[in-house]
Amino acid sequence: MPARSDPTTTPAAAGFRLVRFLPLVVIAVISVTVITMGWHKQLSFVALVDRRDAIDAFVAEHRIAALASFAGTYALAVAFSLPGAAFLTICCGFVFGTLVGGMVAIVGATVGATVIFLIARSALGGWLVRRAGPRTESLAAGFCADAFNYLLFLRLVPVFPFWLVNLVPALCGVGLATFVAATALGIIPGTFAFAFFGAGLDSAIAVQAAAYHACLSAEGSDCRLNFDPGAAATPSLIAGLVALGALALVPIVVKWFKASRAKSEFLDNH
Repeated sequence: MPARSDPTTTPAAAGFRLVRFLPLVVIAVISVTVITMGWHKQLSFVALVDRRDAIDAFVAEHRIAALASFAGTYALAVAFSLPGAAFLTICCGFVFGTLVGGMVAIVGATVGATVIFLIARSALGGWLVRRAGPRTESLAAGFCADAFNYLLFLRLVPVFPFWLVNLVPALCGVGLATFVAATALGIIPGTFAFAFFGAGLDSAIAVQAAAYHACLSAEGSDCRLNFDPGAAATPSLIAGLVALGALALVPIVVKWFKASRAKSEFLDNH
C-alpha cells in the first residue's frame, strides 16, 4: 500500500504558508522604508512646538478625536517597530497631562504590540520553534510555563528593545491574553513616569521655543530645540523599574527552588 502523502506538502498548503508571511513582510518593508527615509523624524519636538497652538485648539474642540489620533499614531509606531516610543510617551504627557497622556500611551503601546505579536505568531509561531530543534522547543516550553512573569519582567525592565519583546513571545507560542495582560501591566510604571516628565516640560519648552523662534527670525543657520528624551530616565526611575522587575521574577525563582528541592529529595530517597 503506498504511503499517504503529507497534506502539508501540497502546493495549496505551501501557498497558504507563504500568504501567512505576507503581513510580516509588509511590516518589515514599511519599517525599513520609514527609517531609511527618515520619515519617523517628523515626530519631533520641533514639529510639536511649531504646531502647538493648532494641536491645543484641536484638542480643545475635538478631544475624543485627538485622543484617538495620538493613540493610533502610537500604535502604528509600535506595530512598525519604529524608534521613539519614549518621545511619544513624553508628548502624550505634554499634550494631555500625566494621567490622560499616560493612559493614551498605554492603550497605543498595547494595541501596537498586540498587532505585531499576532502577525508574527500567525506567520511564524510554533513553526519556527519546531524547526529549530528539541532544545529550542524545550526553552520555549519553559518560557510559556511562566510566560506572564517573564513578560512582566521584560516590560518592567527594558533590557531588550520593545519590538524584540513583542516578537519573542509570538515565536514561543505565548497566549494572546497572557501577552496583552503582561504588556499592559508591565508598561504602566515607566509610561506614567515619562508622561509625568512630559507634563512638566511646558515651561521649559516655552523658554526654548522663544529662543528657537528668535533664532529663526534672525535667520540663524543652526536653530534647534535642545531636548533629550533620555533625561526622563533618571537613576531613581531605573532603580525603581529594576526593583519591580525583580518582584516579577520572585514566583519563577520560588517555583524553580521548589522543583529543585523536590528533585533533590526524590534522588535522596531513591
